[in-house]
Amino acid sequence: MEINVNFLDNLRLEAKFDDFTVIADQPIRYKGDGSAPSPFDYFLASSALCAAYFVRVYCLSRNIPTHNIRLSQNNIVDPENRYNQIFRIQVELPEDISEKDRAGILRSIDRCTVKKVVQTGPEFRIEAVENLEQDAQALLMEIPRGESTYILGKDLPLEQTIANMTGILERLGMKIEIGSWRNIVPHVWSLHVRDAASPMCFTNGKGATKESALCSALGEFIERLNCNFFYNDQFFGEEIANSAFVHYPNEEWFKPGPDDALPEGILDDHCLEIYNPDGELRGSNLIDTNSGNVERGICALPFVRQSDGETVYFPSNLIENLFLSNGMSAGNTLYEAQVQCLSEIFERAVKREVIENEIALPDVPVEVLENFPGVLEGVRALEEQGFPVLVKDASLGGQFPVACVTLMNPRTGGVFASFGAHPSFEVALERSLTELMQGRSFEGLNDVPPPTFNSLAVTEPNNFVEHFIDSTGVVSWRFFSARSDYDFCEWDFSGSNEEEAAFLFGILAELGKEAYMALYEDLGAPVCRILVPGYSEVYPVEDLIWDNTNMALDYREDILNLHSLDDEQLADLVERLEESQLDNYKDIITLIGIEFDENTAWGQLTILELKLLIYLALQRHEEALELVESFLQYNDNTVERGLFYRAVNAVLEITLDDELELDDYRVNLGRMFGEQTLEAVIGSVNGSVRFHGLTPTNMQLEGLDKHLRLIESYKKLHAARGGKLAG
Repeated sequence: MEINVNFLDNLRLEAKFDDFTVIADQPIRYKGDGSAPSPFDYFLASSALCAAYFVRVYCLSRNIPTHNIRLSQNNIVDPENRYNQIFRIQVELPEDISEKDRAGILRSIDRCTVKKVVQTGPEFRIEAVENLEQDAQALLMEIPRGESTYILGKDLPLEQTIANMTGILERLGMKIEIGSWRNIVPHVWSLHVRDAASPMCFTNGKGATKESALCSALGEFIERLNCNFFYNDQFFGEEIANSAFVHYPNEEWFKPGPDDALPEGILDDHCLEIYNPDGELRGSNLIDTNSGNVERGICALPFVRQSDGETVYFPSNLIENLFLSNGMSAGNTLYEAQVQCLSEIFERAVKREVIENEIALPDVPVEVLENFPGVLEGVRALEEQGFPVLVKDASLGGQFPVACVTLMNPRTGGVFASFGAHPSFEVALERSLTELMQGRSFEGLNDVPPPTFNSLAVTEPNNFVEHFIDSTGVVSWRFFSARSDYDFCEWDFSGSNEEEAAFLFGILAELGKEAYMALYEDLGAPVCRILVPGYSEVYPVEDLIWDNTNMALDYREDILNLHSLDDEQLADLVERLEESQLDNYKDIITLIGIEFDENTAWGQLTILELKLLIYLALQRHEEALELVESFLQYNDNTVERGLFYRAVNAVLEITLDDELELDDYRVNLGRMFGEQTLEAVIGSVNGSVRFHGLTPTNMQLEGLDKHLRLIESYKKLHAARGGKLAG
């Protein structure tokens, strides 16, 4: 994690990381102002807080109340060496906690991350640099120089691949940091990497070694940059919305026809049959969310139809709404990228077919698994931890290069099916296993859902979305039948990457599917995005009409300008929200494509709460009271915000009752909720305080640092593309 420090007045310092700011000072006796804890005090507190966190997690998982548990830490200093200290952590436990849980709580403290880092002994490297923003590999692990490690599927050694990708990021001015590593079973590594300046830009990598996992994470980062995936659904700001291009220099803009008809020139007949079968799709459904530039029209991106080489323009909004990250990949060569890209498309298509059709897959025989000792060792390590593992052939009789590893959790009854694909059987198995444990701890496996015989739950569209996002959707019990629907096939379609790409495209041709590809090489590495209409979508086609992300355009400007709207404009906004039939619990971040700081009232704001605040501002107390009751019934907001609305509920009840007077309850309401909260509540109810907790902003995104950092990240990419155009 990158922590940037600013020098304030006197000895005060400001540390900024993620969405947080920490102020440190020195005591007056050390010439400070005593306005904040010292850096060393924060260090001591971090250890105690980390220990308490693990106690809390242990207790929550076992429904043990923590209100009577007390924890204290003292540091005992060696009088002869003040750097030699003993951290003594004491826990006071109630008598009703069992001996087993007492021992478990103490063991949980032993897992404290701060403690383990201190005990291991971190290495400090202190250096001067010309520019803190440069050196993309500064926060990554060290890669041995002069070594050349080849793995199946890669056209260059891992070391060279990592160097090339970090070079691309360095030229863009992006510094990548590692957020976490996982290696809880042999030959299964995973890590989380992110842009240090904009942590919303992140990827997860996986592999049989730490180098291959890092390579995976960086490759995914490069592919998602090139395909704009990090910025899906997000508002780019007015400057980029009105620039020469918004997404790519080769984009084209199309004006909707009369009566909002689809314009000529977008999609082809094959795609129109899939995306507009009943003629209901309108031009306005395809305005892109990112620019929100309705006057400019529909932004469309060129893709090459693989059957004949013709260029077809796909609206960026259609891609964003339906495909998510499916069908994009970076590689050392175009063929390498195509193999990875097509493999993922088949992995997800087969996964969907297996899950939705409740197919029982054949087991991979042990004698076959023994040919892949790394995979077998990882499987056996999971089983030794008490998790039965099934290794399945998901090729559907040798049709597709897909494998499956499924884990069962007897402690919770949950199951977790992970699929992997590649023309090499060994690589497909390895990917299934590493995907299974990517970013997960053993405790994290307690959250996977149990299987079901309810076919409706399995075939429900959102179930596949859950499987796509983190593989935690529901699986049918029929999947576990010993009577498989296919015989085991020890397939192997491997060859050179060029041969494998041709083979995978051939499968699509045999299925009667048309593939469309965009190639992005501007940043220095080949990245391809392949769309297979009617096959590789993640979300249902109907979402283009009924759940389109560009609904943001109906609300974004008004919500960002909320504090400057007059009563008539507010009434119009709340009426549109009521008539939209949008889920009351949909958050405003998702609705309008703006990344608010999640630790603020804006970051927690839902449609329900927004309507409630508007009704208060309009003095429509009866509607406000009705929504307050709903808010309190299903509230998962902060304790402070919940307390505010409990007070609102009480004050509204008094205000709407002709027989009650607020002054009669003023003192005790203040004692219950606090004077500061009560003042904000009374002001909200009488109209003198509007939109309590929501700081004013506007279409220039004033004060929205988190979203502005995201835009700054995109501007680096945008500028690089613009430079390519100018060249």
